[in-house]
Amino acid sequence: MFAIFQRHPRFAITCGLGLLCLILLQTSGPSDPFGPRLRGLYRNGAPPGGDVEVAWRLSQSERVYQNMLRDRKKLIQKFGPTKNDILPWPKNREFYTLWDFFIPAFNCPHETQRVGILGDGGKWMCGLSRLQDKKGCTIYSFGINDESSFEAGLLELTQHCEVWGYDFSVKNFGPEIRNIPNLAARSHFKAWGLAGEDNPNGTPPMYTLQSLMKMNGHKFIDILKIDIEGYEFPALRSLIEYSRKHNQPLPFGQLQLEIHADRMPGVKDEKKVFREFLEWWESLEDAGLRPFWTEPNLIFVNINLGIQPALAEYSFINIKADHDVLH
Repeated sequence: MFAIFQRHPRFAITCGLGLLCLILLQTSGPSDPFGPRLRGLYRNGAPPGGDVEVAWRLSQSERVYQNMLRDRKKLIQKFGPTKNDILPWPKNREFYTLWDFFIPAFNCPHETQRVGILGDGGKWMCGLSRLQDKKGCTIYSFGINDESSFEAGLLELTQHCEVWGYDFSVKNFGPEIRNIPNLAARSHFKAWGLAGEDNPNGTPPMYTLQSLMKMNGHKFIDILKIDIEGYEFPALRSLIEYSRKHNQPLPFGQLQLEIHADRMPGVKDEKKVFREFLEWWESLEDAGLRPFWTEPNLIFVNINLGIQPALAEYSFINIKADHDVLH
């Protein structure tokens, strides 16, 4: 092969590219959402690398993720044998916790980086370089708690992104934004909350994400951060139902979410936690969300010694919407 390359380099390169395209087509099955995109790129003569490489990485990540879903069923059978029999944090020395069933098996097709302060407050991002120069870049952040290093980091690492922040427990962004004039100029804040239904006359006022986006004139959010002490369950359930009803993908590119598994509204019986959590998580997966990173909140466990490890940070990519991170 090396001799052929020396004598006929163009021929060897052409053959290599053809072989790569053949592999790409064969490895994308009929259920692969990125298969049609790969085949379209090949038919249109797209050059190697770039969008072809990203589409191939996404296709392979989805195959890995589907394998993980089968492994999840096996783990439920091992410790259940049904979802109704699983305790989120077993006390009989079983070797699992809730989070072992929900691993971040999807890979970001670009660079990953942690933005914000080390410790509590920072979040893991996928392909932030894809948004670095994007005009109209939109960030929503729910749950500020006077610590805005994550939001400030996003603004500092991008040219045109603006952030809309909501938190009824504080009056503004943290000092990382409000004390920096050029960052404050790209920020917008309301002391409102995110919920599963609108209650504008409540104390505090509460809104669904779809209502806030309509009020702000936004069709799509590039980065969505949610840390709202259990309200994430009804808020995301409402958004998924709305999107399904209107036959639309979820209106954001990636989601940075802290999950409070011990605060699911209406779930008081520990024996029902796993079943309810699984059904909620599967609704996220069905809507196209794929976790690519997780970080357990060990600070919470350390402060409250002996408490269950019920808090975890997850970062998701939305694979059903067309956005910059998928290119």
